[in-house]
Amino acid sequence: MESCDRQLIVTVAVNEHCVGESGCLWLYPLPEWDKVEQAILKKPTLNKMLTKLKRFLIGNATECEMDAQGRVLLPEKLRTFAGMDKKIMLVGQLNKFEIWNEEAWNAKEAEWMNSDDTEGLEELGSLSF
Repeated sequence: MESCDRQLIVTVAVNEHCVGESGCLWLYPLPEWDKVEQAILKKPTLNKMLTKLKRFLIGNATECEMDAQGRVLLPEKLRTFAGMDKKIMLVGQLNKFEIWNEEAWNAKEAEWMNSDDTEGLEELGSLSF
């Protein structure tokens, strides 16, 4: 987090339908958030899904600052949206973090583990670990 000078953006997580993902927020280091904004700016403005995406993602984006102990105070509106009380899960996602209500995370994780959905699997064929 030193590379972003403790400046962060938190917003609602958006699902494939461009609506808020229940129980989840996204937390971006400021330089990564700037890339998201620039990518969205380059898209056609009359696209209905893009308008929806901007309303949820950009419209709910809030600047946050990490304190000296590494804590971030999440805005009440976003905490309420994600149903966050005490227990949360912080999940790294390369250029951002997902912050999950623990119950929502456990339910989603179970759903993913029990899913036989193979959509997009062919695109992962070139990855090696």
